[in-house]
Amino acid sequence: MNVEEICHQAQRLTQKKRTELIQKLLEGLGTSCTYDVSDDEILERVNETREGHVQDISHQQLISGLKHFGN
Repeated sequence: MNVEEICHQAQRLTQKKRTELIQKLLEGLGTSCTYDVSDDEILERVNETREGHVQDISHQQLISGLKHFGN
């Protein structure tokens, strides 16, 4: 199975199961994905986006940036 096939299959999972998958993959890289973020901070970030103080990026931009960061 190639990466594209795995991604396609992963998209069929519930959000909770996809989150679990991501956590396991990150753990396999030796990366901790436990973050201490308050609900207030999340709300602040959402409001910043809604008010135009920050700009969303597309999924493709995220993936491209992560690939660049990994090099």
